[in-house]
This record gives sequence, structure tokens and C-alpha cells, in this order.
Amino acid sequence: MVRLVAALAAVLIGSMLATLPAKAADKVVLMLNWYVYGEHAPFYYGKAKGIYAAEGIDLEIQEGRGSAATTQAVAAKTANFGYVDVPTMMRAAVKGAPIIATGVLLQTSPMSVMGLVEKNIRKPEDIKGKTVAITPADSMTQIWPLFLKKTGLKESDFTTVAGDGQTKLNAVINGRADLLLGYVMDQSMKIKDATGKDVYPIKFADYGINMVSSGLVANTDYVKANADVVKRFMSATTKAVEAAEKDPKGAAQSILDANPKGGKIDTLTQGFELTIPLYRTPETKGKRPFQVTDQNMADSVNLMVEYGGLEAKAKENPKAFYTNEYLPK
Repeated sequence: MVRLVAALAAVLIGSMLATLPAKAADKVVLMLNWYVYGEHAPFYYGKAKGIYAAEGIDLEIQEGRGSAATTQAVAAKTANFGYVDVPTMMRAAVKGAPIIATGVLLQTSPMSVMGLVEKNIRKPEDIKGKTVAITPADSMTQIWPLFLKKTGLKESDFTTVAGDGQTKLNAVINGRADLLLGYVMDQSMKIKDATGKDVYPIKFADYGINMVSSGLVANTDYVKANADVVKRFMSATTKAVEAAEKDPKGAAQSILDANPKGGKIDTLTQGFELTIPLYRTPETKGKRPFQVTDQNMADSVNLMVEYGGLEAKAKENPKAFYTNEYLPK
């Protein structure tokens, strides 16, 4: 009789648990830094593969219109997280914007000066006598003087033409400029999509200019009030990045599955493959994604103060701009 009662009780409890409503997933809005391109593949891949859902996250991905605009949206709580250029976020944070990086993904700078392979411009010396297209006041143009200093170039060594992002691209595509300032996995792929020709980037990082780039940011009040959601979101995103690294083409395809007009599979894949090496520095080699070092962040702040228009008071406490507290171990 005792066994029978125990068995019936177990069945009853199991039946009750089975009929309880499942806990609803937490809705999280992630706003990207720009229109979708290869660098964004892990977010789409993580959503497609159920990695976010497994962490109780209902993820909505929105395209952005620049890191500054996305930073503003996150500061205003119209998006829960933003994927932005971290130095751009620093400029807002030092002026009082309630925002912090919860994970720095690109720990090596993607900045470069690039041109078509057929131009045979492979080293700084080759830039002499050429025409370089820039976008005034963007992040790359602010660091460009440091690249010139590091490589011994002077502005009188080449001609400069200026315009917005699309004008800059068109200048190289149409042959009015030999080079442009761009990210190795972004503008290079746009040029290739338009021309069918390969692009060669001269990377700033190869000449001693190493600073962080893209990362995830959130409103500081949101982080404090939703620590568990932040931890689960960062855990899911870490897993998504790790999974995407192992399947670049599948990760790129997830972009097109969500947004059929998001690009071409070959250049999305190549763009993502060019992004992967930027995830780690020699100091974080072998570590999981987002595990930025204090030294890397301090060096980045120092460079931004000297060359990138960041207020000098930012050097007083570089740790105010980021936290690794919510990352999985």
C-alpha cells in the first residue's frame, strides 16, 4: 500500500509539473552598428541554432545606422544591447552617457588602408603618389595620423579625397581613388561585391597600432537591474561566437536566411573569416571570446586620448568603460 501511494504521488506530481506553463523567454533587442555584413554572423547563427533560446533569450536583431547612433539608442534604453565600436562608446560614456561594454569581441583593430590587389599597393611606402579616400571625422580618419607617424609617411606624400562612406567606396570602385580607409572585413567585401576583384588591406595593427574595436554594450541601469539576463545573454553570445568560428559558411548563410538581401554568400563568408583573427590578442590566445585584458583596454584609452578625441579624464579609470563580470568562465 505504501509503495502504491508513493507511486501515485509521483505520477500526480509529475503530471502537475508537466502542466505548469513554461517560463517565458526574456525578450532582448540587440541593435547592430550598421547594416548587416559578415562580422555580424555569430548573432544570426546563435539565433538560428537555438543557442539564445537555450539560455532563455528571445533575441531580436536590428540593423543600425552607425556606432554613435546605436550607442545613443542603448543609452536611452530603446535597445537592450548594442554591438558598436567600443572607442565610440567611450566618447559617449566619458561625457556621462550611462553605458558600459559587457564584452569586447574585436580585440585587434580591423582598421586598414586598402586598395585593389591589381594596384600592387602592399606596404606604406607604396602609398606615396597615390590617392586616398577618407570620411572626415570617422574613427579611422582620427587614427590615420598615428599610422602616418608610425610608418614615416607625410600627408604631402599622397593626395586625399573626402566624402561620406558610400562616396569613399565609389571613389575606389570607379578608379578615382587608389585606396580608402576601411575595415578589413567590411569595406573590402563591399568593393569585391561591386567589382568582383580582390582587395589588399595594409592593416594598422601590423604597424603597432593595436586597440580594441567592436563589442557589446548595455545601459548601466539595465545591467544592474537585469544581471541574470545579461549573464545569460553573454553566455549565449559567447557560445554563438565559438560555434560560428567552427562553421563560417553556415554562420554566413544564417545572415541570408534571416535577410535574403543581406549580401552574397561568398563575401559574407570571407568577411566573417577575416573577422575571426581579430577576436584575440597574443595575451588572450586560447581564451574564450570577449575576455579582454585590462592592459589592452588601458592602451586603447591612451591611444584614443592622444589621437581619437577622447577626453583626457578617461585615462583616470579605463575600467569604468567595461566589465568582464558577466562573461561565462
